[in-house]
Amino acid sequence: MKKATKLEDAAALIPEGAVLLIGGFMAVGTPERLIDALVERGVGGFTVVANDTAMPGHGIGKLVTAGLVRKAVVSHIGLNPETQSRMIAGEMEVELVPQGTLVERIRAGGVGLGGVLTATGIGTPIEEGKQIVEVDGRKYLLEKPIRGDFALIKAKQADYKGNLEYALTAHNFNPVMALAADIVIAAPQIIVPVGVIPPDAVKTPGVLVDYLLEREQ
Repeated sequence: MKKATKLEDAAALIPEGAVLLIGGFMAVGTPERLIDALVERGVGGFTVVANDTAMPGHGIGKLVTAGLVRKAVVSHIGLNPETQSRMIAGEMEVELVPQGTLVERIRAGGVGLGGVLTATGIGTPIEEGKQIVEVDGRKYLLEKPIRGDFALIKAKQADYKGNLEYALTAHNFNPVMALAADIVIAAPQIIVPVGVIPPDAVKTPGVLVDYLLEREQ
């Protein structure tokens, strides 16, 4: 059984300059309580790997507004004008990665692959400086795997062994990110007894979860 961790204790685990894999899709499926705790703590310099930087006042957007993000590796920033402004001003580095390539690079990091071959980006500025591999006469970019120091995960519910169930678009990045980080911190909406979550609904097994936050009050 896992002992539930207090929010402030979980935030204190994350040092300055950490690489954070943060689940969510335009803030849906993002662990808002943990984001708020990081903003309150005020330690930053983070490299954030995520689908996007959400919007001001939501999800990762709160970290951006607080000036805690040094670099964002994301598929788009179109919904967050603060990210755009900071990038243009040179206050924040942004690496844009096609969405499918991004999730596959994270998955590769999680399952121990040496990289991903993709035709996306061939013949564009994206290929600059990257290794090109030819397979059966077709060219592919070798995209390197991504891993993080911490994965910050939002779950619909967890049991006391740390098994996680997700809802709707929270499936998009959370499960694969839980594979690709040294330390996984899960923030469930509720915690239920073992056996309540059907086995086929468990998308992240408890063995991957290092810290389980206290449930929402």
